[in-house]
Amino acid sequence: MENDSLADQIVKVANWVTAARGVVIFTGAGVSTESGIPDFRSPGGLWEKYDPDDFLYQKIISSEESRRKYWKMHSELYYTITQSDPNPAHFACVELDKMGKLDCLITQNIDNLHQKAGLPEEKILELHGNSMKVLCLSCGKQYRRDEIQEWLENGIEAPSCEECNGILKPATIAFGQAMPQRETEEAVEKSRNCELFIAMGSSLVVHPAALMPLYAKEGGARLVIINLTSTPYDDQADLIIRGKAGEVIFSIVERVKKEVGKDLSGTTD
Repeated sequence: MENDSLADQIVKVANWVTAARGVVIFTGAGVSTESGIPDFRSPGGLWEKYDPDDFLYQKIISSEESRRKYWKMHSELYYTITQSDPNPAHFACVELDKMGKLDCLITQNIDNLHQKAGLPEEKILELHGNSMKVLCLSCGKQYRRDEIQEWLENGIEAPSCEECNGILKPATIAFGQAMPQRETEEAVEKSRNCELFIAMGSSLVVHPAALMPLYAKEGGARLVIINLTSTPYDDQADLIIRGKAGEVIFSIVERVKKEVGKDLSGTTD
């Protein structure tokens, strides 16, 4: 598996992509870091500056002080994300979709960069939410994140809903908050029914999202893991590629284009 050259590995995965009716892609924090967004857990990440225990869901909904800290942290994240651009990993997923090869993309990331790259919203299953959206926890009204950022910059430290005065929270999953039911159920179904599952840029340690590759294997799919470091499910993989997600998946997609006779001159840069 890992003894093959990188070129051989890329050809092998490209052949699997070409043969598969549909491919499920799973992306984690490693894809975001390639766009300059630090992993929360890595050196320089937000958990070095903030205590995650302050952001337990029960604290957020019960304490205005916790909400102020939460919004302060999310303001830092907002500026990091809005100053970041999609990278080759994001664009490769778009190219797979244009070729009719992408069944869906399951992501742990909350940075909206898959959408920014041009992947249709209906193809994306966000298991940990989206930081560019804000929801009222009482009435469900949705706000644009940039609108709420204006409120924060104007001195409102813990915003509340204009409609019902309910608590506003970024549409991301906080510690202790339930996973989104529709997205999780659909991700499980898509994983169990795919022919090829490619996990990239994820350490596969955050559950239940990290179970998706196992569901794919249980359903008979081939599993490819693209990551710089080892994961708990390497022994389940049909192929492991040690490398940067963007470089590897984009090379695979270029190879697939050659195999289906498409002109590479239109590749997104």
